[in-house]
Amino acid sequence: MSAANEDAKPRVLVAENIGDSGIGLLREHFDVDLGADWTREQLAERIAGYDGILIRSATKLDGDLIGRATRLRAVGRAGVGVDNVDVPAATKRGIVVANAPQSNVVTAAEHTMALLLALARNVPQAHASLIAGKWERSKFSGVELYEKTLGILGFGRIGQLVAQRARGFGMRVIAFDPFVAAERYRELGVEKAESSDDVYAVADFITLHLPKTPDTEGWLDAEALAKCRDGVRILNVARGPLLVDEDLKAALDSGKVGGAALDVFRTEPMTEHPLFGYPNVIVTPHLGASTAEATDRAGYQAAEQVVAALTGGVVTSAVNVPAIPPEDQDALGPFVPLCRALGRIALALAEGSSVDRVEVEFLGRVAERDTRLLAIQALLGVLAGHTEEEVNAVNAPAIAEERGIEMVETKRVSARDYADLIRVAVTSGDSTVRVVGTNLGRRDRPHLLEAWGQRFNVQLEEHITLFLYRDLPGMLGRVGTVFGAHGINIVSAAVGRQPADSAPGSDRLAAMAITTDVAVPREVVDTITSSEGFEAGHGVTL
Repeated sequence: MSAANEDAKPRVLVAENIGDSGIGLLREHFDVDLGADWTREQLAERIAGYDGILIRSATKLDGDLIGRATRLRAVGRAGVGVDNVDVPAATKRGIVVANAPQSNVVTAAEHTMALLLALARNVPQAHASLIAGKWERSKFSGVELYEKTLGILGFGRIGQLVAQRARGFGMRVIAFDPFVAAERYRELGVEKAESSDDVYAVADFITLHLPKTPDTEGWLDAEALAKCRDGVRILNVARGPLLVDEDLKAALDSGKVGGAALDVFRTEPMTEHPLFGYPNVIVTPHLGASTAEATDRAGYQAAEQVVAALTGGVVTSAVNVPAIPPEDQDALGPFVPLCRALGRIALALAEGSSVDRVEVEFLGRVAERDTRLLAIQALLGVLAGHTEEEVNAVNAPAIAEERGIEMVETKRVSARDYADLIRVAVTSGDSTVRVVGTNLGRRDRPHLLEAWGQRFNVQLEEHITLFLYRDLPGMLGRVGTVFGAHGINIVSAAVGRQPADSAPGSDRLAAMAITTDVAVPREVVDTITSSEGFEAGHGVTL
């Protein structure tokens, strides 16, 4: 290679229009080409010449394009979603994929407030009436926000910004999100709901800011709406599937819901909808992130990430997990799935209304390594699927910090009974739940060794269910009978109990861990835990 080539700047392609500020930042560091008008064929022919690429939503970086990008080291996505990037293919090639997760939070919060005000004062309806030649002041009389109660479901970045703005209007704000520490609510002057039902009972307006997961899909359904105050007004500027359209329509028809404002829909684009044309429904075509400032901010933040990736800086919003350093690959790699599993199990057993602290303790040989990545994996197990942001190994600590969740990592190079032990504890209020695990065998299979203070040994599988119960004969058999009646096949089971001198007779507690080849439905677990002698039960899919 010639000296000239060695000194050449990295080349970056801006494949879509992102705003001048982002392009200017890139040009301070790299040779930049603009390819917004390139066809896919042209991109495929030329992508091999670039070290970095910056895109928005229109460019599809699939496995074929990534395979042609032999020099590519960084992908910047000017926006939040990365559905148009084959992230596994990029990860396999060692390409950093980074987005701009905070680019639209202010814009989304402001659009929520715009719809909140429009809903309260009937602004779109009054506008349409007046330009149609009518003067209908009394028909469009609205309500004040002052001293009304705003209920927020999902209290992440956007939910917190909405709360701050609503309090500026003199609103009482109550929010539900168990993955935000109680202290964060106090800092913002927001009431902490113990359940979503507490929000439904008092809110005059309800706004959704939940992540889209299997657990949250259809969150606001007929059952939830029935628990709301009569005349409640509903806003959704988050994800369309959070709300059941048919149930909202029925509630509007009955008068249970007094109005709704929708910016998102189950499928998009949406031009025909059962609620279009309702006099008390306001709709916008997914404008939550659509401002000139947000577009420019997204381009600049994505450019910052590309600069960091190509100059050895810290990439703070990578969506693909960074590789374990080669020198620690053999030692730490097998513990990654164990740590994430322990985080998920600890969260499932923690029955408080918030997560305040996550502590990960490493004992034995593993403690001699740089275990920060493993601690983050445990934190990922706690947070994944419970925040509106996509959580990954890079941004998990920052997301925990902004939600007031304390993250603690401790080490001790000695461990009893096992060469390596990992303990994960989740604190919720005054209650702390701890689980313990290790890897065993030549293939480093993850094993759960302790839960609820009871010791046992079970190899972790995809589906595990745990029960806490009074130490009486036949309890394991009762669980097996119920599982069998529901067609659930048990793969393995283990039990543990307190020492014989710890408590007399039926006062002594024991725990069982059961792995199955399918997920155990919540209603099956509830059937068992509601029967005599059982104290608690939780099913977890890892």
